[in-house]
Amino acid sequence: MLRTPGGDLRLVILEWLKDPPAHFPPQRRIDLFEDGVPAEAVAAKLGVRRAVAETHLRLLADIGMLRVKRVRRRTCYRRDEFRIAEVARFFEKGW
Repeated sequence: MLRTPGGDLRLVILEWLKDPPAHFPPQRRIDLFEDGVPAEAVAAKLGVRRAVAETHLRLLADIGMLRVKRVRRRTCYRRDEFRIAEVARFFEKGW
């Protein structure tokens, strides 16, 4: 899923979400670490429409790399560090 067309964007998104305040502007009523980053902020940073960003974010969430949280009317995404470490161990072992 990460090595497919668009996979490079997904890797960039995962990298940005390691340290959200360094890559995204503060969000009103949203804690970037605790709640996550809203899809529209990711879209703005990527320079794409929100629907495109949401497709990438949903895919990452579906494979367990991101956690999803609703904050009022916004959907926010943050890394699932446990799952990412688990997947990394599989690759280190040679799968």
